[in-house]
Amino acid sequence: MLTLLAIFLVPLAARAALFAFNDHPRSWRDADWSSTGSLPPALAHPDARVLVLSGRAGGWKGVVAVHSWVVVKRANAPRWTRYDVVGWGNPVRTNGWAPDGRWYGSMPSIVADIKGAEAETLIPQIEAAVRAYPFAKAGDYRIWPGPNSNTFIAAVLRAIPDVRAILPPNAIGRDYRPEAYFGPSDSGTGVEASLYGVVGVKIGWVEGIEFNLLGLVAGLDLRHPALKLPGFGRLGFETETATAGQAAAR
Repeated sequence: MLTLLAIFLVPLAARAALFAFNDHPRSWRDADWSSTGSLPPALAHPDARVLVLSGRAGGWKGVVAVHSWVVVKRANAPRWTRYDVVGWGNPVRTNGWAPDGRWYGSMPSIVADIKGAEAETLIPQIEAAVRAYPFAKAGDYRIWPGPNSNTFIAAVLRAIPDVRAILPPNAIGRDYRPEAYFGPSDSGTGVEASLYGVVGVKIGWVEGIEFNLLGLVAGLDLRHPALKLPGFGRLGFETETATAGQAAAR
């Protein structure tokens, strides 16, 4: 019990205290949803590109979780296309926000960034995964343990395994599956055992070592030494943004 308290509850309590004393939007109306300006106009970037992004969730969810989305653009396409899942109405949304927009006022981080011919090859697979997402009906969304926005992006990443990208450890819902699971980890570089995304363990080169308790993840990143702590996500050396080229090299 003391071990569980130290590993899971103490970091969560510390993150909650920081959240309480930090300045943050009190409601979605007060939040900044504008573009960060990190992406050029689509016509100014003729190459195909795929990005997976993640930003701190709003309200009390921001204590423990992030929201994730995917952005695609085919070669010479006139616009970026963004796919999200949200908790009201029909869950899957297209271009609901700026492709590089802040999420609830927070700057997004890049999980994966693939460009050129590799991106062009991946986009049909991503679009097929979006169409095939099994929890796309009104009422399917569930904050915990899923399916939620991170469940959606985890499904997209499983459709492009060569990228070997994983969502941050505080992307609650990424491990949700509608049944018990034992098999390859999402990156394909290890193994995973999970019971509906509520409890589980992963060991892999990309995942490192992860223990999941009630959707909260604690563990170690072995490639780029870091701690994974509930609420904080990843604390340590910066990790590389996943690209198809890096995956091929591995």
